[in-house]
Amino acid sequence: MSLQTRIFAAVAMVAASAMPPMGLPAAAQEVPNDYPTVVRADYVFACMASNGQTRQALEQCACSIDVIASILPYEAYVKAETFLRTVQVTGERVAAFRGSARHKAMVSDLRRAQAEADVVCF
Repeated sequence: MSLQTRIFAAVAMVAASAMPPMGLPAAAQEVPNDYPTVVRADYVFACMASNGQTRQALEQCACSIDVIASILPYEAYVKAETFLRTVQVTGERVAAFRGSARHKAMVSDLRRAQAEADVVCF
């Protein structure tokens, strides 16, 4: 086992022990694979655009979407992503969404999952 693999495994174990049971990485709990491949690929492409087009970025970004998928059901992910795209639009019709506690909670769940993925994968 390479040094990088051992370090990743140690970080993943520490992060997993600090997470609540619902937030364990995919490797640590049985999670249905309900994220379509194209959604995972879109996430990885966007992530790599932000983090470099390297093999290491590919592995980290793939790990990241796997961790997010282990924490957040696909339906919740889609709703949060849709909300984030909607509020980028200007105008009065979107203003009601920006202040909604329900929508803020959805985004908060997504942000928490992304933060967990950053800890485990980056």
